[in-house]
Amino acid sequence: MERSALKNRGFAVALTLVTLAFLVLLYPFYTAIFWAATLAVLFWPTHQKILARMPTRPTLASLLSLLACVLVLVIPATLVGISLVREVVSLYGNVTQDGGKSIAEHMQRIGDAAPPWAWQWLERLGLDDLAGVRARISQVAAQALQFIVTRAVAIGQNTLGVVVGFALTLYLLFFFFRDGARLVAYAVAAIPMEKTHLAELGTKFATVVKATIRGNLVVAAIQGAIGGIMFWALGIQGPIVWGVVMGFLSMLPAVGAWLVWGPVAIYLLATGAVGKAIIVVIVGAGFIGLIDNLLRPMLVGKETKMPDYLVLLSTLGGLALFGLTGFVAGPVIAALFMAIWALYIARNEDAKERTPQRPRS
Repeated sequence: MERSALKNRGFAVALTLVTLAFLVLLYPFYTAIFWAATLAVLFWPTHQKILARMPTRPTLASLLSLLACVLVLVIPATLVGISLVREVVSLYGNVTQDGGKSIAEHMQRIGDAAPPWAWQWLERLGLDDLAGVRARISQVAAQALQFIVTRAVAIGQNTLGVVVGFALTLYLLFFFFRDGARLVAYAVAAIPMEKTHLAELGTKFATVVKATIRGNLVVAAIQGAIGGIMFWALGIQGPIVWGVVMGFLSMLPAVGAWLVWGPVAIYLLATGAVGKAIIVVIVGAGFIGLIDNLLRPMLVGKETKMPDYLVLLSTLGGLALFGLTGFVAGPVIAALFMAIWALYIARNEDAKERTPQRPRS
């Protein structure tokens, strides 16, 4: 018995060490693996429909599913990313040229159009020094754009790594489509946990991934697109940049796209463009602001809702740890955390109910 127990412990140690070594080996590619798994979950219903039409040709069905994913998500995101980099570089050049000449011109317009009561209000706040305010705004804008440009240049310099990661994601996505059911069955058989609990966690993972992509990224993309089109129609410089920023802010609870279109409306009002300011407010509050209330409940569903503070913390924490991947990884980890602790509590409560109570003496 002792020899058998020793062998079992030795096998458990070897299994743990080899598994950890394998995970360390895969760590450099965690982004590609995560996004391949996420896209596979998102497009799995589409893949199942394609596979139903050609059940004897799973490889071709997987290729068609991969093509659908590329056409729907990858190509549009790539085009937007290229346009975004161009506009950011252009904006950075306009802000930094001649010591912030473009910002000086905007501030001068505000100063010429501002009514006397506005100057009195600014004087009370200590902001009547137009040159000082202009210098501070120019410095903040330049630093923000410089950060974005630096990241864009870093991505450009690491073009080979980006291309390899992108190709690896698509490569893994194909095999997840083709062998996904088999891989899930192997994982369920290998993980030492009750099958019902694994099924619940797997369902929670799939639900949160779909809700995060459809309910957050899709809604954010729609809000950003509306804002960008509005800015383009009004002749505001950098519509793609501001559209992306509005989409990014709309994914954060208690923040929202109003942090972009609100100051723009104030600037237009201050420079005398009252009509444009009214259009910005109407579109921003009447369309962009209402999308959350109309589309998000339809795309997310009631069963996936988490407290806003938890969504905010998990999203920011995910961004800090995983970069852009954290938009999805953060909420998924938080949802799995809540799900597994709910299972643990339910299990303990069930055990307490089954335990017979000792009679009191």
